[in-house]
Amino acid sequence: MNLEVYHLALLCLIAFCAGFVDAIVGGGGLIQTPAALVILPSFPVASVIASLKIPSFSGTSLAMVQYLKKVNLNWRLITIICTIAFFSSFAGSQLLTIISNQFMKPVLLVVLALVAIYTFSKKKFGEHQAKELSDKKELLYAIFISVIIGFYDGFIGPGAGSFLILAFVSLLGFDFLHSSAHAKLVNLATNLGSITLFLLKGKIIWAIAIPMAVCNAAGGAIGANLAIAKGNRFIRTLFLFIVIATLLRFMYDIFVKA
Repeated sequence: MNLEVYHLALLCLIAFCAGFVDAIVGGGGLIQTPAALVILPSFPVASVIASLKIPSFSGTSLAMVQYLKKVNLNWRLITIICTIAFFSSFAGSQLLTIISNQFMKPVLLVVLALVAIYTFSKKKFGEHQAKELSDKKELLYAIFISVIIGFYDGFIGPGAGSFLILAFVSLLGFDFLHSSAHAKLVNLATNLGSITLFLLKGKIIWAIAIPMAVCNAAGGAIGANLAIAKGNRFIRTLFLFIVIATLLRFMYDIFVKA
């Protein structure tokens, strides 16, 4: 299981692109995960996925720093979501080491199709802060988001950032910019939950993880600054593009690869 220099260089380029996209609308794992699995066929799948959590964490961290400078966060809400999401992601990664995640893809295919249709048809979706929720309803939505998406990120992963943004927009009434900022913190918690599990099991390949982490972080910092500068309409457009790309990816996995 030797790692060629040109393979590592290609992985680093991919990590930069993934960090850039993920900082704006999530979905960086859709670029990073399939590519790494193709480039590293001789490595165990669990080890590849475990190693990718390190660059994902670093890219999200740099993006979060940029958002914190410009965007006000709901710290009470985000603390609850991040805490629950950490443990949900840990549980999802534990399950990943036991069973296949293939059965989830048809379900996600339907969900993503509905997301794409809704986002495209609602031209003002996510362009303004929309909802004033009671504390009780806000807490219930926060628990729902953190448990479901946290578990998904630990178990399957790709697209989790986009799902978080969608949840913040549709359930909590945030605009896309604030949704992206809050999603970065939750992504940190879910990545940390997975990393904790994979560290305990010794699955991370550090020779791959560290160089990719540096490149993903650079992409994340640039992407976050661009999102802040361009605003909600730009994020909405890229979000829709990534959702459709995710949809096509799952269609390929289900109908072509199967």
